Amino acid sequence: MKQKGISSFLDQRVWVIGASSGIGEACANALIKAGAKVALSSRREERLQPIASLGNPGQTLVLPLDVTNDAQLKNGYQSILSAWGGIDLLLFVSGVYVPLRADNFDMAVAKHTIDANLLGPMRAVALVLPEMLKAHAGHIAIVGSVAGYSGLPKALAYGPSKAAIINFCETLYYDLLPQGVSVHMISPGFVATEATAQNDFEMPALISAEEAANQILSGLQKGEFDIHFPKRFSGFLKFLRILPYPMYFWIVRRFVKI
Repeated sequence: MKQKGISSFLDQRVWVIGASSGIGEACANALIKAGAKVALSSRREERLQPIASLGNPGQTLVLPLDVTNDAQLKNGYQSILSAWGGIDLLLFVSGVYVPLRADNFDMAVAKHTIDANLLGPMRAVALVLPEMLKAHAGHIAIVGSVAGYSGLPKALAYGPSKAAIINFCETLYYDLLPQGVSVHMISPGFVATEATAQNDFEMPALISAEEAANQILSGLQKGEFDIHFPKRFSGFLKFLRILPYPMYFWIVRRFVKI
């Protein structure tokens, strides 16, 4: 049994959460260009308005919100229901990244990271699921990270939040496939964004946000569950996962020079 893809984005109702910059902005731009109706959400309303202006009248909605705020998410979803009657695709891209190692571990940063990167997507999914289950249709796409595959340096809170997203998506897929609702787990490698600009080390196979968006939309159209890229990097990290720990740690220490 294969899950459904999206043959055309024309007139698809899409909620992009995390649309103000980086991968989310690039996806929103591409979806608008493809003729989708796009609801744009993030905390920074001033960054959403120029993106919304790229669409035709009635094609976009601007719904500023914080993914850690239940009431704001609920209000955003209600606005979409009022305007369009529902959504066909939830694309959750929002996330926070603060480099953390054991010698500077900050519990407040860790809590905020988990709240935004794990509980944020869970809140959004909980909102859209009832209508999708009723319709036996719809798509849920969540951007995680290859940092969730295995432990990596400087990701003491970020990595665990993304590892949990992998498990969440896997379980969602298992539950929703028989119901006709498609789940897409998106695991980017290094993408040139405001978040990765914080890194003070060489990022292998770095790609642009526009290339990442192309990979994501292509995967959605094909109905792929596991959308990961760039393959030359994400495939290597997938291979590392199956190695014995001594070999895994030796390789990471040798090739990650930080």
